Amino acid sequence: MTRTCRTIAGLFLALGLSTLPAMAGGQISFGFTPANPDQARTLSTGLQIYSLVRGISSGAYAEQNGSGNAAGIAQQGRNNRGIIIQDGNGHTGIIEQNGNNNSCGLFQFGTRTNAQCLQSGNGLSGITTVFGF
Repeated sequence: MTRTCRTIAGLFLALGLSTLPAMAGGQISFGFTPANPDQARTLSTGLQIYSLVRGISSGAYAEQNGSGNAAGIAQQGRNNRGIIIQDGNGHTGIIEQNGNNNSCGLFQFGTRTNAQCLQSGNGLSGITTVFGF
């Protein structure tokens, strides 16, 4: 289990979300879309800092740890940042950005999750974390 996965799992344990059915065979998603431009800039800055810490220099990045994963990032415009991190097996993640200065982080853990981030416009931000079981 990677450090990122352990950190997020610890957060959910602290929130009392540790009573998931062991054999449910599904996924749980947590997403955040900013409600105003200040929140969008803050989230975008956070994803840029994450990129710097991880050594990500491009606007489109996918990292996969496991097998049977698929990731795709399509960007049309300038200064867009799309990050897909998949840890586990059988994940499918898609980021599509049309416009300028958009940022999206898509983080998938566990098994067989399916998630996407679609942004059309300028200055949009979003983050989604998905756990599959």
